[in-house]
Amino acid sequence: MSDMIAETKPGDNAQPLTISEISALLKRTVEDRFGFVRLRGELSGVKRAASGHFYCALKDEGAVIDGVMWKGNAQRLNFRAEDGLEVIAIGKLTTYPGRSKYQIVIDSLELAGEGALLALLEKTRARLAAEGLFDAGRKRRLPYLPQVIGVVTSPTGAVIRDILHRLADRFPSHVLVWPVLVQGQGAAEQVAAAVRGFSALAPGGPIPRPDIVIVARGGGSIEDLWSFNEEVVVRAIAECSIPVISAVGHETDTTLADYAADRRAPTPTAAAEMAVPVRADLMLTLADFAARQRRAVYRPVELGRERLAARVRLMPYPANLLQPQAQRLDDLAERLRRGLSERSAKGRERLAGAAARLSPSLLVRSAAEARRRLDRARLSLALIERPLRGGIDRLAALTRVMSQLHPKKPLERGYAIIRDAGGKALSSRASAIDQPVIMVEFADGELTATPAGAPQPSAPKPRTPRTPPAARQDDLFG
Repeated sequence: MSDMIAETKPGDNAQPLTISEISALLKRTVEDRFGFVRLRGELSGVKRAASGHFYCALKDEGAVIDGVMWKGNAQRLNFRAEDGLEVIAIGKLTTYPGRSKYQIVIDSLELAGEGALLALLEKTRARLAAEGLFDAGRKRRLPYLPQVIGVVTSPTGAVIRDILHRLADRFPSHVLVWPVLVQGQGAAEQVAAAVRGFSALAPGGPIPRPDIVIVARGGGSIEDLWSFNEEVVVRAIAECSIPVISAVGHETDTTLADYAADRRAPTPTAAAEMAVPVRADLMLTLADFAARQRRAVYRPVELGRERLAARVRLMPYPANLLQPQAQRLDDLAERLRRGLSERSAKGRERLAGAAARLSPSLLVRSAAEARRRLDRARLSLALIERPLRGGIDRLAALTRVMSQLHPKKPLERGYAIIRDAGGKALSSRASAIDQPVIMVEFADGELTATPAGAPQPSAPKPRTPRTPPAARQDDLFG
C-alpha cells in the first residue's frame, strides 16, 4: 500500500513540477532560443477573428506550424492573405500552454517571390471576374468633349505634367487633380478614396464634377504597381458613376484596375489623347460643316429662283383669268333678281288665300265644337263604381278561401294537432313514439299524453299554460 503513495526520499532534489510551471519553462526556453525567425511556407486555414487578429498555419511537404498575427500588424498587410499563397513570415516562436502547442507570432508577412505575387494576382482577378466587375457590358462610352477632367495621380511625378501638356496641345480643358500616393503603404486606400470622392461630387456644386476620370501612374515593377491590383481600388473604379480611363504603367504593364476601368490607355499620355479630341481638327471640321451648310441653304434658293422664272413665263395675265368669271357673275346676278321677284309674287298670293280662311265666324264655330267634345268626355260615377265593386267581390272570395285554409279550422271538425314538448308539430307515428311526452291540441284546449311504449320521463318539464280559447283574440280569418 505504501508503494502507491508518492513520497520524497531523503537526498532527492528533483521536486515534481506542476503543468503550469513546466509550460512556463518551455515557453521561456523557446522564446529565448527562437526570438527572431523567418519562415517560408504555404498559408493554410487563413482566418480573421472578430477582434481583428489574424490566424493561419504555415506548412510545407513535411510539417505544419500554427501562426498568429495580432490586430495592429494585421492591419498593415499590403495584400489579401489567402490559402495557398507561399509567403515568408517574420516573427518569433512561442508556446500556447492552453493546448500544449508551439506557434509563431508573426510581425510581418511577405510574398515569397514574384511567382507568389503573380499567383495572388491571378486568384484575385478570377474572383473579381466571377462577380462581374470586368464584364464588357458594364463598360461605358467616354464623353466626346468633356468640360472637366479629373486626374488621380501623384502631384509631383512626370505623369501629371505629361497629361497636362498633352491636354494643352490637343484641347485645353479644366483639369482637377486629386493628389495621392501611387506606391507603398496606404497608396491603394488613397487611390480608392480619390475615385469615390470624384464620383460623390454633386453636379452644379462649388467644385465642378468631372465628366471623365483618369487614374494614372508611371511604369515600374509588379511590386511598384501592386496598389492598382488591390481589391479596394478595383471596386472603387467599378462602382464609379463617372467613366474612368486607367493609365497605369507602360504599354506592357497590366493591372486589375485596367480590367475594371471603362477604357485602358497604354500610357498616361495616351489617356489624355483618349479623353479629348484635337481642337484644330474640330475647328476645321466645323468650318467644313459651316460651308456645307451655307451651300445647302443657298442651293434650294437658287433652284427656286430658276423654277419661279420658268413658271412666270408660262402663266397668263391676271386680266385674262378674271374676264370669264366677271361675265358669269353678271349672269348670276340677273337670275337672282328675277327669282326674287317671282318668289315675292307667289308669297303674296298664298298670304291672301290664308287671310280669307281666318274669319271670326270660323274661329267661334271651332271653339263651340271643342266645348261640346269636352262635355261629352266628362267622367260618370258609374265608371268608377263598376271596377270598385269587382275588387270588393274578389276580396270577399279570397277571405272565404283563407278561412277554410286556416291551420286550426279542422280542429272544429274533430281533428287534433300533435306536438312534442317543445311545441314542434309531429307529422308521423315514428316521430311521436320517440317522444316521452306529447301535447294534443283540440278545438277547446290541449291535453298532455304519453305514447304507448315511449320512455317515461323522470319529471315533466313545466309548460307555460296557454290562454283559454275564450280569452284569446278572435281569429281574423273567421
